Amino acid sequence: MDNRVPPRAAGPGPRRRDRHGRGMRGPIAPPQVPLAASRAEAFADLVQDSVERLERRWPQLADMDFLVLEVPRLDGPAQGWNDEAVPLGGTVPARDGRRARVVVYRRPVEIRTKGRDERAALVHEIVVEQVAELLGLTPETVDPRYGED
Repeated sequence: MDNRVPPRAAGPGPRRRDRHGRGMRGPIAPPQVPLAASRAEAFADLVQDSVERLERRWPQLADMDFLVLEVPRLDGPAQGWNDEAVPLGGTVPARDGRRARVVVYRRPVEIRTKGRDERAALVHEIVVEQVAELLGLTPETVDPRYGED
């Protein structure tokens, strides 16, 4: 007679504790804490902060969409870049009932910056430049502090 107990099959749920009762008890940080925000969410917050800063002076920005994409696309109408320079942002003018769009590319910006403050400054410069292009103005007109460090 075979009295062996078959090994327990791993259940569909996550393993919560090891056999000694130790292990992860819960999330490392609650969702409200910035630690729980992903890099993409933190970057989108930087873009949103920059837009809010500009909206005080330019209320027409409420009629524009601001997008964050990981990297620029190689196909499509925005092929105006070469092998030497990767764009950090772009614009799509309003047409056919669609709103104008400002696009900021997350990965190229992250690669060019070292810290959060430097990244925030570069994101703001990109947003100012792209808004200026859509409005047909100079970046200094859109934000008088443009170019100052």
